[in-house]
Amino acid sequence: MGWQQLGELWVYRPREPKALIQFIGGSGLGATPHLSYRRLLEALAEQGWLIHCWPFVPNFDHQYLAVNAWRSFRAEQQNLACLRLGHSMGCKLHLLAPDQGRGCKAQAHMSFNNFSAGRSIPFFNELAPRLGITSEFSPGPDETMQIISDIKAPKDQLIIKFKSDELDQSNLLLKCLNKNPSSNVKQLELSGDHLTPASAGLRQQFLAGITDGSRQRQLNRLAAAITEWWNTQASLRN
Repeated sequence: MGWQQLGELWVYRPREPKALIQFIGGSGLGATPHLSYRRLLEALAEQGWLIHCWPFVPNFDHQYLAVNAWRSFRAEQQNLACLRLGHSMGCKLHLLAPDQGRGCKAQAHMSFNNFSAGRSIPFFNELAPRLGITSEFSPGPDETMQIISDIKAPKDQLIIKFKSDELDQSNLLLKCLNKNPSSNVKQLELSGDHLTPASAGLRQQFLAGITDGSRQRQLNRLAAAITEWWNTQASLRN
């Protein structure tokens, strides 16, 4: 029990792991997933998930990040059925994996978004010309959605949208994933906002969880919803 480093990953192992989660967090938060998402990931571990998290520092080359994440997970692959779970930008990085999802049984996407650099980075449009920067994320928003639309590997997909999330683009993702007739896509809407998967974990670092019981219950419900969906799909696959 407890968090440990394994290669480039942060790992949390329950006593009797039943399945594996490969997790990538959002931009900024994903640099320390074992801290930023601690309470959600530990709630999942309590339900039998072995947790593998890939930490990263964001840059403009999202395809490069996606390949590095995939290689890191592959280097520490376990003999367990695998769910790829992402939050925000982490969803995009999982979807850009070179194997197009063939290395996992299912994928779950929380608070997916795919904004341009100008929308994602504060003051980018104002500062970029002054600094001589003309870069866009690679792949850019339109190319990313085309790549997702072209994914052929049949896969169980769960899209999680939070009701007060103003950054969410889950409906766009749903439209693209549904273009593959072999995919089985479910959309789930829960209470919360864009930072719901991470915010309680951040507060626990500073407040020791003293005033955060309601948030923990919310994260427990989120973990239970993911596990229940996985178990249902696993029974159908078998």
